[in-house]
Amino acid sequence: MTDMHNQAVAVSERVERRWATVAVLIIVFLAGMAAYAGVHNATMPQTTVETIDPTTIHLAGEFVESNLGSAIESDGSVTVRAIGQQYSFSPPCIVVPAETPVTFRATSADVVHGFLIQGTNINTMLVPGYVSVQKASFAAPGDHLMPCQEFCSVGHEGMWARVKVVDKQQFLSEMADKRRLSCAP
Repeated sequence: MTDMHNQAVAVSERVERRWATVAVLIIVFLAGMAAYAGVHNATMPQTTVETIDPTTIHLAGEFVESNLGSAIESDGSVTVRAIGQQYSFSPPCIVVPAETPVTFRATSADVVHGFLIQGTNINTMLVPGYVSVQKASFAAPGDHLMPCQEFCSVGHEGMWARVKVVDKQQFLSEMADKRRLSCAP
């Protein structure tokens, strides 16, 4: 009887060692995947951090109201400046051209907001005092919803904006006589 008991204990120990080895291998594999993703900029934070005074963004500088919306840069790319504030985005509708590099520069005037453009890989947080920068290019014209996906208070569920992607020629013709472009009424 003791011989069978010893054999059973030996088998149990062998099985436990195998499962422990499998568990350690899984942990090592997951840690390796996280390190690989981090090294290849898949999960790295922005390399530069720009700060801004959230109490004066409406008064002077890059985020004054007349500077919000889409603007064409000298290299042909487009820069979009936007502000998240309880319970809206300014501008509430953004126009960008298809097949053109677009840089989104956004900040928050009050609390943390989410900046998500549905159907794209644009997803960041707008933190008061910091400028968030996201680069994108839209393949085809269309509309994309832009909800605040970071709970910002009781009016959060109504905080939406829209990104309207238009043909590049249409965008250029609309920009011909304007400094900034927005599809907001």
